[in-house]
Amino acid sequence: SGVPILSTSDKHLCGNHLFHGNPKTAALVKALVKEGALEQLRRCFSSRMVFGTAGLRAAMGPGVSCMNDLTIIQTTQGFCGYLEQCFPDLKERGVVIGYDARAHPASGGSSKRFASLAAAAFTSRGVPVHLFSDITPTPFVPFAVSHLGLCAGVMVTASHNPKEDNGYKVYWDNGAQIVPPHDKGIAQAIEENLEPWPQAWDTEEALSSPLLKDPYQDIHKQYFKAIQQHCHHRDINKSSEVKIVHTSVHGVGHTFVQAAFKAFDLRPPFAVEEQKDPDPEFPTVKYPNPEEGKGVLTLSFALADREGASVVLANDPDADRLAIAEKQKSGQWRVFTGNELGALLGWWMFRCWKKQNPEPAAVKSVYMLASTVSSKILRAIALKEGFHFEETLTGFKWMGNRAKELLKNGKSVLFAFEEAIGYMCSPCVLDKDGVSAAAIAGEMTSYLAAEDISLSQQLTSIYEEYGYHITKNSYFICHDQEVIRSLFQRLRNHGDQKDSYPSECGGFSVTSVRDLTTGHDSSQPDNKAVLPTSSSSQMITFSFSNGGVATLRTSGTEPKIKYYTELCAAPGNSDVEQLQKELDNLVDALVEHFFEPEKNKLQPKPE
Repeated sequence: SGVPILSTSDKHLCGNHLFHGNPKTAALVKALVKEGALEQLRRCFSSRMVFGTAGLRAAMGPGVSCMNDLTIIQTTQGFCGYLEQCFPDLKERGVVIGYDARAHPASGGSSKRFASLAAAAFTSRGVPVHLFSDITPTPFVPFAVSHLGLCAGVMVTASHNPKEDNGYKVYWDNGAQIVPPHDKGIAQAIEENLEPWPQAWDTEEALSSPLLKDPYQDIHKQYFKAIQQHCHHRDINKSSEVKIVHTSVHGVGHTFVQAAFKAFDLRPPFAVEEQKDPDPEFPTVKYPNPEEGKGVLTLSFALADREGASVVLANDPDADRLAIAEKQKSGQWRVFTGNELGALLGWWMFRCWKKQNPEPAAVKSVYMLASTVSSKILRAIALKEGFHFEETLTGFKWMGNRAKELLKNGKSVLFAFEEAIGYMCSPCVLDKDGVSAAAIAGEMTSYLAAEDISLSQQLTSIYEEYGYHITKNSYFICHDQEVIRSLFQRLRNHGDQKDSYPSECGGFSVTSVRDLTTGHDSSQPDNKAVLPTSSSSQMITFSFSNGGVATLRTSGTEPKIKYYTELCAAPGNSDVEQLQKELDNLVDALVEHFFEPEKNKLQPKPE
């Protein structure tokens, strides 16, 4: 058709070295050319994946928009070049690389292959690489960065994404995920290093290089030693009769959660046989995401019913997140939301800390963190107990970096969480960690069972003591960027007045507005937001006089406008049905007056 498929900067990709190391990718492209599948070729080659704070995440396959041998080499060359600029001692300290069990037979891509190509790019520049010899959970990479004093870490994983996808996640020398401006710096360095370096393809040479070490045994030992500082009830764990089921959803979690339970002297959890071994096809689930709730947990419930277990723990495929369900008296299973689990784990972490630190002054240096779209339950606990609570932007990168600053200043960071089932229960990993969270949840469950209290009952006690926090989150699908832009602009220029926000929403009066796209915050004396702002994404939070909070934001990775709402009731107001009704009414008003789905042709979240 005469339409160029490649952008000029990527013209050289058609040279011989494009498929130098992977005949399968070459075969796929040749087949597409033979079929004349222009649209698909255009999709693969027209635009390069953008490297952001979360690194890369895309489908495995040929072309610059996909994860493949060449794009991994180019990304690593750019990352290496950027690290050389930032760390004069890069060649003394080195980096760590980990990977999960994902594989895509059609294009020959797999996490293990991508990890060894990344190692080859680094060692070809004289950089020492600690390459794990086997699959590991994502949290092992930030742990290794901190434990070994390295300059950076790479984890090859797409976490809970569909099976076709893979990703490249990056940690800085502080053990936390990167934040701006590193993402821009790395992206620019990738553009400057597109031509593969001579040895970058040579994984054989890299794997026998004296610069390559395998940290697997050492990190395994040190990690399970480190998390034992959070084991406070070994005697109860040893004698507990509680039966727990665990599923790793075909990911990497099985052996590591078994080892974590052993480190805490807990009875080993029953493993869901069909899901315990890594399988890149994820054959038993539609999506390998425990956040989807019951659908992903069907086999776990069946096993629990057979074994008489009352609690189910589930990790996502790279084991950095944790979901929990509990069997109710009715025989039904209750899957806790990420916010409810945040309340339980936050309460537990503080309770254990307080037992060890009874002197009243100690609480002044204690912190807990949560992302701004997560429940404010920790704020309520902090107000009553006297520790500090801080909000960060969404994403664990912000909590990890803030936790590091606080730790550097001699503070204790007990706990951090986000509503998307991510929990940081130990400062030895400055990121979400589903392995330590599973063991700590196992101990909490055993302790409560010894007192004849279920998780659901304990959650109710927390809400009775600190105030009910009821949440309702969902989203609309919208593919039209212009519609999204005008929806948010209308909220910023309410009643056609510039920089004027709505003062009410369907009868609910607004007490303050924080706009992290523009940096406006009406609750601050100078109207300036304290949290970092970003004009590249939309995010506005409305606080209401009835204790309601609503955040509207766009997703960085999907065509969605998300909303997160919560009603924070004062302690003592425990008419849950009434509170639920009030939140439902607030959400209805929000949808009708702020989203206007009919006018904006928004599709509701599919049921």
